Amino acid sequence: MDKLFHDLGGIVLNALPTSIIVLILAIFVKLFYLKPLEKVLAERHRLTEGARLAAQQGMHSADAKIADYEAALEKARAEIYAQQTEFLKNLHIEQTARAQAAKATSDAALASVRESLAAETVGARRELAAQSDQLASEIANATLAPRERRLS
Repeated sequence: MDKLFHDLGGIVLNALPTSIIVLILAIFVKLFYLKPLEKVLAERHRLTEGARLAAQQGMHSADAKIADYEAALEKARAEIYAQQTEFLKNLHIEQTARAQAAKATSDAALASVRESLAAETVGARRELAAQSDQLASEIANATLAPRERRLS
């Protein structure tokens, strides 16, 4: 058993310089390679995360502005529709007033024409009555005159 411990001690003694070299190499790699790499990766993560957060905030801001623009657009459309409705209402009222004025004017002109026509009708009847008396006399004279000539 002593020999086993002695051989084991020899193996450990032979492995000790290799273990120390591996340990020094591990410390060297960690200090000069992994720590700076971790710093670079942490900075990269911080910058990437910051850019992502900034982009996300920009998207939220853009969504808010889009909502504001859409609300303003809807409000403008509502105002335009209200103005159009008011304009069409006023136009309808104005057209109705013009139509009533034109109807009143045409009714007055029609009444004037009817009065004028009635007056002309009365005048024409009087003239026809006078002419009928005169024509009756002429017809009577023309009819009686040849008899009188025959009789004479």
